[in-house]
Amino acid sequence: MAEEIEKSVPAEESLMEKIAEKIHHHDSSSSSESEYEKPDSPSAVKAKIYRLFGREKPVHKVLGGGKPADVFLWRDKKLSAAVLGVATAIWVLFELVEYHLLSLLCHVSILALGGLFLWSNVHTFINKTSPKIPEIHVPEEAFVVIASSLRNEVNQAFVILRSIALGRDLKKFLMVVVGLWIISVVGNWCNFLTLVYICFVVLHTVPLMYEKHEDKVDPLAEKAMKELQKQYLVFDEMVISKIPIASLKAKLG
Repeated sequence: MAEEIEKSVPAEESLMEKIAEKIHHHDSSSSSESEYEKPDSPSAVKAKIYRLFGREKPVHKVLGGGKPADVFLWRDKKLSAAVLGVATAIWVLFELVEYHLLSLLCHVSILALGGLFLWSNVHTFINKTSPKIPEIHVPEEAFVVIASSLRNEVNQAFVILRSIALGRDLKKFLMVVVGLWIISVVGNWCNFLTLVYICFVVLHTVPLMYEKHEDKVDPLAEKAMKELQKQYLVFDEMVISKIPIASLKAKLG
């Protein structure tokens, strides 16, 4: 029994030594690269600043820029409040009042057509002329751009899924599996509409709060990422490195 304890202690110590060597090697390589930069140069100062998820652009650019980013970051408070209010009203109608989409579309169409019909008759009776109702045409270019963007995103997703299915990136495979598992757990808590509404509210609150307090959030995120890297190294040393991936690829090849 004493011999087994003595054997397990050096094994644990060697494992921690290997992990420490990996972390030290990573830190030394990054520090050696930074030696070539001038300490007073703007690029060196910028390189020292850690940004969440490694972003190099402002939050507005990360969200795509333009009107959508303005709405999410409350650049136009009236528009942002209106969009969030409409989303909340839709969620209340469908989730709390248990209204149905088809019934809502039919009722809105009845009210709109009835109002236009009455207004046209009153206008013709008073002014003796028909009201000018504009013709509405959906532009083809907008649909082409949306379809092209959606196609690119779907193709990129298929490329990532194919690389995972071929067993080329175990880390990415684990990330996707964990992400899908989290989504399935959240899906058990609430339905799809509530999940979409929660995501919509998060997009209207979290980017704004992060943009205001990014100097405080980024250092905390850096510490969290370092801790995750250490835990991943432990997991890699204890589990992933022991998986015979090379032999499996040779058999499949």
